[in-house]
Amino acid sequence: MSKSKASAAPEPIMINDCNLSRAWSRLLLRVLNHAGTEVSPLVLSVTGFEENRSVREDSAVRQALDQLLEHKGQLSVEDVAFTIFPQRVWELSRGDRHRLFALYRKTFPRWRALNRRANGRGMYFERMVMYGRGPYDGNQLEWILSQYGSRRNVRRSMLQATTFDPGRDHVASAQLGFPCLQQVSFGRTPAGLVANAFYATQQIFDKAYGNYLGLVRLSAFMASEMHMRLARLNVMVGIAKLERIPKNDPALKPLVDAAEALVCGAAAAPSRSDRPGATVGAAS
Repeated sequence: MSKSKASAAPEPIMINDCNLSRAWSRLLLRVLNHAGTEVSPLVLSVTGFEENRSVREDSAVRQALDQLLEHKGQLSVEDVAFTIFPQRVWELSRGDRHRLFALYRKTFPRWRALNRRANGRGMYFERMVMYGRGPYDGNQLEWILSQYGSRRNVRRSMLQATTFDPGRDHVASAQLGFPCLQQVSFGRTPAGLVANAFYATQQIFDKAYGNYLGLVRLSAFMASEMHMRLARLNVMVGIAKLERIPKNDPALKPLVDAAEALVCGAAAAPSRSDRPGATVGAAS
């Protein structure tokens, strides 16, 4: 092998699927079946949303992952998704985004106190709606929605929200668990809303599935408020890595079996069929 070829940067891994569980399963199996514990870079894209903007999931994969996460003392998929979009608060708000933002601001100290080790530096939705400076008291999502709804032909670069803040996040710590998600952007297309998320790094085992689910719910919320269908979610990751669990851990077997069955198309029983996941509608 020539020196130039040996030192070439890795080609991106592309995963495109209409089922969230299958997309994540393909990522997990890609790492388990190849040398190393990282994929760099990764582009994962999910489409095929229902009319109510729900995403398809596989119950066997989701349950196996949640059981393993609990066994390893990690947050559930639902808890990770909540850091990006507070689905429970949105449901309590009954389709009123202003009530959503107000309730979240009021209850955020409680959410952070529930897990100060994980959320002591903040949460992603908090950064999007309580950034600390900027229009609407730092509520970037309200800025996007108010500008989009106020006039036609809003410039595309306006429809983005950041979670990374150099003033708070450029610190010399050896490890920093937050924020790995840098920003999200939203684009109107003839097919509907396309959302894009950008990660510097991402944990495949304990965070990625919840990250994707939270991003779907955030995107569905934005699509609902923009009065359009949700067409696609794209997630760009600089380094996706499998950590906090060895590749040869026997506890992985039930999850790997479920992932392989789904990816290979063997999961045909009704109990293992695609099921609606996040559902965000105008009256949610």
